[in-house]
Amino acid sequence: MKLASIVEMKLPIRSIGTVVAMSGVIVALATGTATAEGKLSLYNWGDYINPKVLEKFSEEFDVDVSLDTYGTNEEMLAKIQAGASGYDVVFPSVHMHDIMQQLGLLAKTNIGAHPDFKNIDPQFVRSQKDPNAEYCLPYAWGSVGIVYNRKKAEGIESWADFFALAEKGEKIIMLDDLRETLGVGLIMNGHSVNSRDEAEVSQAADYIVERLGNISAFTYDSVPLVQSGDVAAAHWYVGANIFAQEMPDVLKYIIPKEGATMYQEDMCVLASAPNKDNAIRFMQFYLRPEIAALNVSQQLNGTPNRPALDLIPKAIRENESIYPPQDVMDKLEIFEDLGQDLKLYNREWTRVKTAR
Repeated sequence: MKLASIVEMKLPIRSIGTVVAMSGVIVALATGTATAEGKLSLYNWGDYINPKVLEKFSEEFDVDVSLDTYGTNEEMLAKIQAGASGYDVVFPSVHMHDIMQQLGLLAKTNIGAHPDFKNIDPQFVRSQKDPNAEYCLPYAWGSVGIVYNRKKAEGIESWADFFALAEKGEKIIMLDDLRETLGVGLIMNGHSVNSRDEAEVSQAADYIVERLGNISAFTYDSVPLVQSGDVAAAHWYVGANIFAQEMPDVLKYIIPKEGATMYQEDMCVLASAPNKDNAIRFMQFYLRPEIAALNVSQQLNGTPNRPALDLIPKAIRENESIYPPQDVMDKLEIFEDLGQDLKLYNREWTRVKTAR
């Protein structure tokens, strides 16, 4: 799953192979002795792209590709705003795409006008500020649900089942993420995860606080504990399927029937990119179905590229926890930029964390 030259690279919240983020790792992906015609620098979530995709681009266009990683949208934004130079392409979540575009940090690429943009399912052009994909390309998506140990918790189908485990004495873990975890509280109270209503957000926090005695931890580093059986189940990402694929008798990932959140990252070129031509060329390269399929085959997440679905292994394409039916998709909510209303979530999250 990793390039041999990546030593102990840890993954952030979109993770597949490991679970703790680490930034500052730069990996050269050039193909050896060929003289590069240029450079391309990617700043992405850790291990959130198949190295073979980068190798193929490097070989075809004779470009030196480097990769640096981050663990959260906020970490990435802070680094760019602090003046980090040299990055060409970033992969923000949709709400962060909107924020960065408003801040003037993104370059206009007109990727939506490219002939191959017809490959992109329109439902994934989600940006409120970029409705015609003039700036960014929909890159990847997935759900955030429950991964559980089948020997400790067989038959889990819902958030209610998840919390019932703790009431039976089993350990559970939730994500150390204010939007995701308060989002579960909002879902369980019948509200949108993008609620701006103070009473609803407070009620969501109450839901979590009332169950704190049964929540062992708030962390991203939970899959190894579920694998070992030290924890029965964890609130986690669709990337858990890579572990479930390797240990099908031990692990399973599900989308809770009450609904859940989903994430989507877009591929964007920075306004400050020193290699804009290569950055746009990379976006166009990623529009190819075979390239999107190559990425998904390793990452086990969703792709917005419709023709790519025919090229993805059947076991992935027909896995409904990765590609859920439309009625389940309709129950998945994606986070929006809340602007100043995010203060409501920060306040309530502080209340949750200090109540432990």
